[in-house]
Amino acid sequence: MNILIDYLSSQLIKMEALENGYDEGIALDYSGNVSEGSGENLFVVSNGKIYSPQSGSSAFTGITRDSVITIVRDLGYEVVEETISRESLYTADELFFSGTAAEITPIASVDKIKIGSGKRGPITEKIQEIFFEMTEGKKLEYNSWLTYVK
Repeated sequence: MNILIDYLSSQLIKMEALENGYDEGIALDYSGNVSEGSGENLFVVSNGKIYSPQSGSSAFTGITRDSVITIVRDLGYEVVEETISRESLYTADELFFSGTAAEITPIASVDKIKIGSGKRGPITEKIQEIFFEMTEGKKLEYNSWLTYVK
């Protein structure tokens, strides 16, 4: 039953975002803090650290999120899992989504407010580069994450 509710919520988030002229929506938890996208996890880059909503914020904790956190830590960045206010999105240096379908997707603006330079930032770019190399089997240190199919 919870899976159906999660999928319905995701669809409603996406529909509302599109209806209001946005490409994607960001869900808030019951307290009004950041939870996730309609089908993605959200990461905030601020002052050289990477922040992600803690699992108690209704954020989906899955394989892709765990993979991103591992890559981020392997790159030498600190990952902080904590409550993230909606307002902190506007002042972030960079934002990105991660998910099975989204992979690593930079976020240029939130509520029509430009994030950082309004383009993919350097930290997101590096994470995205490593992520794609990993999924293509080019990063040997992550090969145990892959299952090859003939």
